[in-house]
Amino acid sequence: MLDAFSEPTFQKVVSKCIDDGPHHIILDLSKIDFVDSSGLGALVKLVKKAQSVEGSLQIVTNARVTQTVKVVRLEKFLSLQTSVDVALEKVRGKSG
Repeated sequence: MLDAFSEPTFQKVVSKCIDDGPHHIILDLSKIDFVDSSGLGALVKLVKKAQSVEGSLQIVTNARVTQTVKVVRLEKFLSLQTSVDVALEKVRGKSG
């Protein structure tokens, strides 16, 4: 669950990963069953942070999370991927 309760810690941890590098990060959220507006906001902030250091944030998701993201029309901006393997290919293409 990525909600208002878990969002501050989640954002702090991932933000530190972006700061410390490497700047291309894969988040595997495929086991997450719920994302609320706080979680979506955190993902948007983290994508912008990664982009600001010329990195990327690939988000592996499942049907439920994808549906939530599509409702707010952020699926392209958040770079949703269907599997870790697909996300790895995207990262390899950006860093190569």
